[in-house]
Amino acid sequence: MFPDDDSETPEEMEEEIPVVICAAAGRMGAAMAAINSIYSNTDANILFYVVGLRNTLSRIRKWIEHSKLREINFKIVEFNPMVLKGKIRPDSSRPELLQPLNFVRFYLPLLIHQHEKVIYLDDDVIVQGDIQELYDTTLALGHAAAFSDDCDLPSAQDMNRLVGLQNTYMGYLDYRKKTIKDLGISPSTCSFNPGVIVANITEWKHQHITKQLEKWMQKNVEENLYSSSLGGGVATSPMLIVFHGKYTTINPLWHIRHLGWSPHARYSEHFLQEAKLLHWNGRHKPWDFPSVHNDLWESWFVPDPAGIFKLNHNS
Repeated sequence: MFPDDDSETPEEMEEEIPVVICAAAGRMGAAMAAINSIYSNTDANILFYVVGLRNTLSRIRKWIEHSKLREINFKIVEFNPMVLKGKIRPDSSRPELLQPLNFVRFYLPLLIHQHEKVIYLDDDVIVQGDIQELYDTTLALGHAAAFSDDCDLPSAQDMNRLVGLQNTYMGYLDYRKKTIKDLGISPSTCSFNPGVIVANITEWKHQHITKQLEKWMQKNVEENLYSSSLGGGVATSPMLIVFHGKYTTINPLWHIRHLGWSPHARYSEHFLQEAKLLHWNGRHKPWDFPSVHNDLWESWFVPDPAGIFKLNHNS
């Protein structure tokens, strides 16, 4: 436990909502839009932990301090990719999924010290609701995290008929491997998406979640346990194993996803208005072309003061 800089009373501490979001070099505009959407839609006292690799930290600070985001309360946290040494199997099919920042969610207690409860969000999200609501998710006793279940998507999310969309463990784990079979988890078990997490840091430490996740990364390097065909599987698969049967579900409207799955599949505008959080998981990001519902994303875009990050609108 690190001593508190400002030594607030516990009551005051409770009021601060910590939100962890990664800002990656090639797509920093994503994190900034997400932060802008969260800050603009709540009266709660948010503390943003913006996580980056060493060579991007000054750029992150400049973007925040030289834009409309200068009002936010934030800490910039360096993630050292050396912690991943020997734990990642090179996979050429989707190299972007091996970015070190994809694994920040495994190490939350190392980044956050004075908070009991934390929200982690992927950078390709926009929050339309009041983040206080998500933070108020009650985690069941003994649960270290809450996620959105892949089978409790609202009926309007008919996008799960999209070809290749995975919503069971079979899509993430290689059931031909003995180590996977020996887990005794049915391949038809519903998966969950770790792009939105409400975490109880005390439980996380108590259950040694980070160590368990590292163990399953290590095993994958040795035995190639995860379905390589799957986008996102690299960081998702260890979490599916470690949290199997031990997580709370969040309200499905707080994780409306697959907006990046196909440039041809659209949701109804009415449904999107109801959504509290939108996630463009998949290859088709809203700052790139082709993508869908990018108008919703762009309304939160914060232009890069350095002029490096630009929207791609080839039509």
